[in-house]
Amino acid sequence: MLLDKSRVLEKVQAAGIVAVVRGNSKEEAYKTAKACIKGGVSAIELAFTAPNADKVIDQLNKEYANDSKVLIGAGTVLDPATARIAIIAGAKFIVSPSFSTEVAKICNLYTVPYIPGCMTPTDIQKALTYGVDIIKMFPGSIVGSSMVSEIHGPFPQAKLMITGGVHLDNLEEWFNKGAKIVGVGGQMVGPASKGDYEQVTKNTSDFKSEINRILD
Repeated sequence: MLLDKSRVLEKVQAAGIVAVVRGNSKEEAYKTAKACIKGGVSAIELAFTAPNADKVIDQLNKEYANDSKVLIGAGTVLDPATARIAIIAGAKFIVSPSFSTEVAKICNLYTVPYIPGCMTPTDIQKALTYGVDIIKMFPGSIVGSSMVSEIHGPFPQAKLMITGGVHLDNLEEWFNKGAKIVGVGGQMVGPASKGDYEQVTKNTSDFKSEINRILD
């Protein structure tokens, strides 16, 4: 399923939450992503720390080719070579823990949304200069929710996705401060490391229900 950049951005923002999926094996990453989708979180960030992440992205894209709600992206993308591999595999968006001008350039070349991790106003200004539409404020546990409203003082146009330190009991606080999206990893997918994919689905469903309540 081919989507233009603007449509991908709309779908990511509409989802409100991105599942950060890692895994110690290709099978674990694949099953974790499936469990998250089953739980109602349709935007998946498949981290390149997982073995054969590009193959998992390709497999998921083929499996959900006819499901307009599912959006498979790539995470922990540190360099342009990895970004290109992810894009060729079908990643609809690229996420990094930090900002890279070279990754931004290749994403712009392929018109794929780039969501880089930023922590300071300098990072954010540089990312916006390179055409970034969504900025990942990371790690959220360090910057705190007040940082969101403070950043929107000089950068009211910045759309922020908070990753790190996002829990069920502080979701509303992040959105009230001005976050547009949250990225959640271990709090949802942690049980996958023990093979408990049913719990992953339950956790995901709980997060999605809370997101729906907040954004309704």
